[in-house]
Amino acid sequence: MITRFAPSPTGPLHLGHAYSALLAHDRARAVGGRFLLRIDDLDQSRARVAWEEQIYDDLSWLGITWDGPVRRQSEHFADYAAALDGLTARGLTFSCRCSRRDIETAASAPQEGVPAFGPDGRIYPGTCRDLALPDTEATSTRLDMARACAAGLPAQFTETGPAHAGLHNLTAEDLTTTVGDVVLSRRQMAGSYHLSVVLDDAATGVTHVVRGEDLFEATRIHVLLQSLLDLPTPEYHHHRLIRDEAGKRLAKRDDARAIATYRADGASPADIRAMVGL
Repeated sequence: MITRFAPSPTGPLHLGHAYSALLAHDRARAVGGRFLLRIDDLDQSRARVAWEEQIYDDLSWLGITWDGPVRRQSEHFADYAAALDGLTARGLTFSCRCSRRDIETAASAPQEGVPAFGPDGRIYPGTCRDLALPDTEATSTRLDMARACAAGLPAQFTETGPAHAGLHNLTAEDLTTTVGDVVLSRRQMAGSYHLSVVLDDAATGVTHVVRGEDLFEATRIHVLLQSLLDLPTPEYHHHRLIRDEAGKRLAKRDDARAIATYRADGASPADIRAMVGL
């Protein structure tokens, strides 16, 4: 078993991060497996060295150890670009110039019975899908979901998390209507989250992905990309989210629940485990 924890260095780790990291770490160690650490610094405009150093410090304090060198996404932009070029060469992508405002405007009169949002946000209305845009006009590259489904299905994945346990089969109807043409790269970013995590997990041999249940719906995108890129599909475990008193999931702006804050107040690693139910 090879698991991983992949935080972004854009703010302090909080109790939700602690739960996810400890769960992935404990599962691997319990069976003599390996636990990997990856720094998801794809968005260089928000990544900070100080936050990355804090990640190492907080995890070490929690008693988490990782195997091998830390993988940093910023050192693998060429890998994401190469994979994207391969998909484009097969006719599975298209260039897009739509801003978020353009997409909102086009979606202002949605078709009855069609979902408005998917795991990648507002479902793209297909404005640029059949246009031949010059590179100078394009601001992003999107996956042509209908063509991708024709090339990448059948595909399936196993989920062991409490809310969605079982074998899940991907269907073209579901992906085209509830996911749509997702972004694979932006002008200022080598690859999207979806493309990069698929390539990173495969490159490091991850066999079991442990992450929050808020990412369960996005797993369909990842499994389809794995099929298109001829990569192995890990087993997935989407765990419960740590929430505040109002039931809202924690975010990095919740400094009051940052691991560093608890440390400064005298909490121990055992206290953190108790707080998250481990």
